[in-house]
Amino acid sequence: MIKRILAATLAVTLLLPGLAAAVEKYVIDTEGAHAFVQFRIKHLGYSWLYGRFNEFGGTFTYDENDPSSSQIEVVIKTASIDSNHAERDKHLRNEDFLDVKKYPEARFKSTSYKETGLNKAVLTGDFTLRGTTRPVTIQVEKIGNGPDPWGGYRRGFEGSTSFALKDFGIDYNLGPASRNVELTLTVEGIRQ
Repeated sequence: MIKRILAATLAVTLLLPGLAAAVEKYVIDTEGAHAFVQFRIKHLGYSWLYGRFNEFGGTFTYDENDPSSSQIEVVIKTASIDSNHAERDKHLRNEDFLDVKKYPEARFKSTSYKETGLNKAVLTGDFTLRGTTRPVTIQVEKIGNGPDPWGGYRRGFEGSTSFALKDFGIDYNLGPASRNVELTLTVEGIRQ
């Protein structure tokens, strides 16, 4: 009986490193400009205004054997907002909107990841903007994964969500058509 217990313990001990190795860790490739944080919001209900954040970074993990254990964390420098219009960006950085002096970072940290179909998943997590943290749900598409030409390995995803600006303390009078913003996060990670 003792021999069986020892043999089972040894087998589990030998298997654990292999199981732990299945979790892949990635750094989001912002240096090579293979990742983007973009947004759009309706302008008076007549058209879409598009923009992006030029400075952000983050990491994620992915486990082929247990995708539900995957995690991501992204930090966005709010002053890096870029809507291709200098005066508008100046206004977006002030107290009416992002208040970047008081809140220099926005952050997303996942709490769950659930695959829902072929290359589809739902990612939930906590999004912090202007000092307010709220749960958000992101619809995710797995783009692909594999080796790169430089001897590394990459994995890519795209996710989108929308939320009310008012939920994060932004209550500037933009009119009823411009109360919600759509956010898209495209990431290509380099396996570490």
